[in-house]
Amino acid sequence: MRIDCHQHFWEYDPKRQEWITPEMSRIRRNFLPGDLYPILQDVKIDGCIAVQADESLRETDFLLDLASQHEWILGVVGWADLGSDQLDELLDSYSSAEKLVGFREVLQSKDPRYMLREEFIRGIHKIGQRGYAYDILIFPQHLSASLELVSKCPDQRFVIDHLAKPYIKTEEWKEWKKAMTLLAERELVHCKLSGMVTEADWKKWTTDQLFPYLEIALELFGPNRLMYGSDWPVCLVAGEYEQVYRVVDDFTSQLSSTEKDRIMGETAAEFYKLG
Repeated sequence: MRIDCHQHFWEYDPKRQEWITPEMSRIRRNFLPGDLYPILQDVKIDGCIAVQADESLRETDFLLDLASQHEWILGVVGWADLGSDQLDELLDSYSSAEKLVGFREVLQSKDPRYMLREEFIRGIHKIGQRGYAYDILIFPQHLSASLELVSKCPDQRFVIDHLAKPYIKTEEWKEWKKAMTLLAERELVHCKLSGMVTEADWKKWTTDQLFPYLEIALELFGPNRLMYGSDWPVCLVAGEYEQVYRVVDDFTSQLSSTEKDRIMGETAAEFYKLG
């Protein structure tokens, strides 16, 4: 199965999506399943994982509702306040939501030490005990704290979104690689090949500029812990879905069919426990 492991849906609201700046005007509108499905068909992707873009339970419920209506939305990575004293009750309320496969918070907007709070780590343990994965959305300056988090939760499945957003625009990679190497040593840490074009120059990026980061990710994690994601529709500020897809498709063409199949879907299916 071929899977886009990372994309978003939303009904645009300037207050809820205040992170969409004026320079991102192209994505200041609704993006719903009817917009994505024809694109996935064109590139022969079988299904997707819908990931939260708003920090609210309303968002989690919205995505689960869409997933219930469209079988090709294979899973939902929702939001929950992992530090809440009512987390157990909340997780109980979602126990019948079969397509809820994990959780995420916008850690990139917070101080790196936020994820090391006792109550947050307690929450990570709780979702892990129930079989949920956790998506780590961060910038490179959060990598050190992320390593501490992972060390404190050794049995938890983690995936690093967007390669931790390396500084592709300025072509800085040495410190990023050093920190990612330490995370990659943890067997339950995976990485998404997603979100690269928006970390490059939106108007001038090239495939050759992105390949070195993909090569480093492949070296560190291997095909069994890498997964393709488009980050649609956010990617549209820098390129069409097909362009983003083609970068990873071309890169994986150098690999064996077995390795390519892992990156283009099988790793995600295994990580998120689909089916």
